[in-house]
Amino acid sequence: MSLADALSRNNPRATNRAALERLSDAVGLAARIPDLLLESRIVANTVAHGLHGRRRAGSGETFWQFRHFNMGEPAKRIDWRRSARDDHLYVREKEWEAAHTMWLAVDRSPSMYFASDLAQRAKIDRAMVLALALGELAVRGAERVGYVGLFPPSANRNVAERAAEGYARDGDAREMPSLPEPSGMGRFSELIVFSDLLDPVAGIEEIAARIGARGVRGHLVKIVDPAEETFPYDGRIEFADPETAMKLVLGKAEALREDFTARMRSRRDRLRALCDRLEWSLTVHHTDRPAAECLLALHQRLSEFTPTGAFP
Repeated sequence: MSLADALSRNNPRATNRAALERLSDAVGLAARIPDLLLESRIVANTVAHGLHGRRRAGSGETFWQFRHFNMGEPAKRIDWRRSARDDHLYVREKEWEAAHTMWLAVDRSPSMYFASDLAQRAKIDRAMVLALALGELAVRGAERVGYVGLFPPSANRNVAERAAEGYARDGDAREMPSLPEPSGMGRFSELIVFSDLLDPVAGIEEIAARIGARGVRGHLVKIVDPAEETFPYDGRIEFADPETAMKLVLGKAEALREDFTARMRSRRDRLRALCDRLEWSLTVHHTDRPAAECLLALHQRLSEFTPTGAFP
């Protein structure tokens, strides 16, 4: 049992206060969902090229090019109409298409509702916008998209709207791990997680190992408030734990700045090493930066993967 758990169990009033604050956060998020959905569509349109421009020959429905017929190929592949125009036999090639299965997960733990004066939005708001925008882009590219905790993968064009409705109904700021368990995720599917990844790293490593063992490729999007890396606090400051309502009063907050920032760097290095080990990707997004910037970087990461179950 952690110190926080012990103190909160001995202080039921603090526990009840934390629960009420989580409920208030959830109600506030549900009210903001329509605006977040609209923002996600604007961000998705900014990244208009989408996730499906593969431009290679393969199985699919979209015509790409004609090429000369090679001896030994089945005659049924010949396009006789095009071949009739000159002395060569031609094959009609289609653009390579492969519908990937993408699972999108948004961490809705209490720490995600934090927003400092340095940030444009709360971390949970930015995570929602990115998850909804990526889902919108993915289905435009004929990918199958599901949202962890809401519904399984589907190629339906309204998955973003369905997810927004689901989050509005199920907006409870429950205690949940940074990474979801891989239950229901098939081999070669993609898991994209939007989280601050502030759980103990050992726990994140354990769940990541289970996800990797299922043959699922992970992409972690670490949502960071600028204050969580710069610790811009001076003088006497009171800090409150959003999960247990525990409070910590520092007389000279600035005295901890160097140690705090060093620990945050160490945590990020450990997460990056985990992703390198599993051949996953890690994208760090600060909430004082535009959402489209993160989505473009994430799109690039997804597009760099080979066809062995990932984006080419």
